[in-house]
Amino acid sequence: GGTVAFYTYSVNGPKMIQSAFAGDDVMTGTLINLGVLTFLMLLQPVGGWLSDIVGRKSLLVFFGVGGVLYSWYMITALPQQHDALKAFLVLAIGFVILTGYTSINAVVKAELFPTHVRALGVGFGYAMANSLFGGTAPLLYQGALKTGHVDTFAIYVTAVIAVSLVV
Repeated sequence: GGTVAFYTYSVNGPKMIQSAFAGDDVMTGTLINLGVLTFLMLLQPVGGWLSDIVGRKSLLVFFGVGGVLYSWYMITALPQQHDALKAFLVLAIGFVILTGYTSINAVVKAELFPTHVRALGVGFGYAMANSLFGGTAPLLYQGALKTGHVDTFAIYVTAVIAVSLVV
């Protein structure tokens, strides 16, 4: 679920903003994206620090619950935003939720495997998940957008995050 959320929030989200601010507002969309992606970057050490206090499992549960509750709204509301502050906030809230995964996922995956099989265990699983789920998210979103079924894509993202919450 984390890779689908990462690609949906950090790749599709900025594209949604660019589309919403196309035409005369292209620079506004670019500045919103610069600001919100910088915000995501700055959140990463905060998420790592927080995981040292509350535990990694708590952060992953926060991501799972938050992603299930918020993805639909973000995917459907972000393209409708034409106010810079509102667009920034819609994506920034998504990035706060996403940080529950992105700030600690490498550590969690490394802790799952003993050192003698860690490279294969983490590398293979990560590559498969990214290829099958994360890497296809922008393509699936564009297909859903062209056919007018963005709600189906939102259900897909929410369902994949829900599965990751359970496992």
